[in-house]
Amino acid sequence: MPPESPGTAPVPSRPCRAPARRCRRHCRPALTGADQAAENRTHCRYDVPWYGTPWDEGRGTVAVRRRYRSVLFVPADRTDRVQSAPRRGADAVVADLEDAVAPDAKPAAREGLVELLRDSRIDGRVMVRVNAADTPWFADDVAALAPVLGALEALVLPKASPAAAAELDRLLTTHSAPDGLQVLAIAETAAGILDARATGAASARVTTMMFGVADLSAELGVTVTAEGSELAHARAHLVLASAAAGLLPPLDGPYLTLDDPEGLARSVRTARELGFGGKATIHPAQIPAVHAEFTPDARALARAREIVAAHEAAQSSGSGVARLADGTFIDEPVARRARDLLVGQEADT
Repeated sequence: MPPESPGTAPVPSRPCRAPARRCRRHCRPALTGADQAAENRTHCRYDVPWYGTPWDEGRGTVAVRRRYRSVLFVPADRTDRVQSAPRRGADAVVADLEDAVAPDAKPAAREGLVELLRDSRIDGRVMVRVNAADTPWFADDVAALAPVLGALEALVLPKASPAAAAELDRLLTTHSAPDGLQVLAIAETAAGILDARATGAASARVTTMMFGVADLSAELGVTVTAEGSELAHARAHLVLASAAAGLLPPLDGPYLTLDDPEGLARSVRTARELGFGGKATIHPAQIPAVHAEFTPDARALARAREIVAAHEAAQSSGSGVARLADGTFIDEPVARRARDLLVGQEADT
């Protein structure tokens, strides 16, 4: 729990509840050996701040916290693309019922997508971006998907807010959604960025935030560039808010200019340097550049293992610090960063 400011109401808390083996924020960095093996069968019980409605133990089972380097958005009404997209190499595919589908075409797109999922004709990790909570299609999207929610990795929530995340949680509970169904919440308005920490805490299903480039840049009246300096403050805020809410690193929004490999590379590098864990894509050709930046190479992984081994050896001898042969100083934060890298690589594979 964070310290309370004088004169403010106490911030409530709830158990983290992430599977302990996957809990990058609390359990994994603190566990080694037999203790870690035991915790692999349990859930994290550390308290994290709760900024949503009062915690309800009845909906406290958290979704599987899977990391994604890339997600590929595909129009949900293009069933041929939805079926072929998993073979394009992205970590997950997002069938888009929102911006990619015209209003009059949404009911048919929804029905076609449900048919594909019901008949198991999509081979891969599939998410669905439903329409925003303040639209007339939102509840109908969730209701239509109810019979096939078990076939999905996640629902992607556009125009995310604390109220929208809580309402989606309520609808999923009503439709008996499986515990493993995640929610990826897109922060794509000024209010959504500023409220991102509360959105991340509004439902245990919210595991990852996503940065909405197009809507936010339009609202702020800025021109999107590859370097992203015009939105750097908003991106950095989302990274901080995600960490404060105990979520996985957020996904950056897509680079909207196709046929610009140099600009794409700069955009992906900027996202990684700011602390994002991956990036959305709108064309399969963007996926290799995203994976190249967000996949640790053999040298980085070897370095991380060296750091972890040195720190554990120091701890076993009663010291909290270590020094590598090249003079690098290792303490708990440095070792934790190395462990996070190794855990993330394990999750990706």
